[in-house]
Amino acid sequence: MKRFLLICLTFLFVGNEAFSQTTAKIKELENRRNELQQQITESETLLRSTKKDVKSQLDNLALITGQIEKRKQYLEVLQADVNALNAEITSLGKQLAELEKELNEKKENYQASVQYMYKNRSVQEKLMFIFSAKNFNQMYRRMRYVRQYADFQRVQGKEIEGKQQQVNAKKEELETTKSAKETLLKQGEAERARLQIQERDRQTLVANLQKKQRGIQQEINKKRQTAQQLNRQIDKLIEEEVAKARKRAEEEARKKAAEEAKAKQANAKANTKSNTPTQSKEVKKAAPVEKFNLNTEDRRLSGNFERNRGILPMPITGPYVIVSHYGAYTVDGLKYVKLDNKGIDIKGKAGAQARAIFDGEVSVIFKYNGLNNVLIRHGAYISVYCNLSTVNVQKGSKVNTRDVIGAIATDTNGNTVLHFQLRKETAKLNPELWLGR
Repeated sequence: MKRFLLICLTFLFVGNEAFSQTTAKIKELENRRNELQQQITESETLLRSTKKDVKSQLDNLALITGQIEKRKQYLEVLQADVNALNAEITSLGKQLAELEKELNEKKENYQASVQYMYKNRSVQEKLMFIFSAKNFNQMYRRMRYVRQYADFQRVQGKEIEGKQQQVNAKKEELETTKSAKETLLKQGEAERARLQIQERDRQTLVANLQKKQRGIQQEINKKRQTAQQLNRQIDKLIEEEVAKARKRAEEEARKKAAEEAKAKQANAKANTKSNTPTQSKEVKKAAPVEKFNLNTEDRRLSGNFERNRGILPMPITGPYVIVSHYGAYTVDGLKYVKLDNKGIDIKGKAGAQARAIFDGEVSVIFKYNGLNNVLIRHGAYISVYCNLSTVNVQKGSKVNTRDVIGAIATDTNGNTVLHFQLRKETAKLNPELWLGR
């Protein structure tokens, strides 16, 4: 009886556990897609300008390009999920075939045992088999054999029942996975149709801009000049911050060296009283001061910051689209348009706010072209937030991850764009590698 219960529980547990694992996997994939789908839906609320001037059309081109990139990213995730479900379907198919094979074998064995018992079904035949034993021990063994064979048949029947439940559960698991795959394929078709519409819109914009090459060059040159002036100011301020950090580190190192020297002098005096003059002579030598770029607290912050690479929050609240990427690149369709960004530009809704990407201290607040810009130090790392209409922090303020720094300005064309940079000391970093999206 105990063996029978154990067998049934094993069948049920294995079947339920496997099914729950597949369901959890499908749910995990669905949650990831839902987050991306929500970002796409929110980004579509960022309206394009209706103006026909070069600047407005360039802004529209950047926005629609960012939306297309996000939709392509979603389609890549969809395809990856379809591939994962295909692999799961193949695996489940193999498991189902194996279970059905085992079920058929058990049925065949059970059928053979039933046929045997049918041939020897009468009580008289069983009694004759038992009482025809040559001695008492043989009779006892035959009695046990008859009883155990009957128990064996019952167990076989229950094993078949349990195996059938496993087969049914695996079939349900397979159908659920196939249904999830079909849903994904339909979503993919719908997204590709939307992508084609956006691609046509983008081609129309590019065609209009290609006729305005002179205006585009003037607008790009104006943006480049403004960016260069802003970057020179940021570079200067960051160099000053790095110098301050090194000064703090040197001061900490000097204090540490002084404390160690003082401790050695105390030990030397104690040794002198114990008649150990050789050690007191060693104390007179000046201990070298170690050179550090960061003090202990800055090193701690830097380590914590580095451990969060790739999962730092976006520095903007609400829906957003990255409309300009880090580094030098050309605009598709406008090969003569070359851009070079020291950070990234993130477009949000009017009223969007800038927020800290990690714990740190506000080291600098400065104005440029009438707008506010904030530098936050995270040890060796410095995050830069530009184009703020107002700020909620002061120099020296301690901030935590996601704390609001200030409101992002909205220009006359209705664009609310945060320019964001990330540095490690003076080295420029690609923020997109550090932010979670």
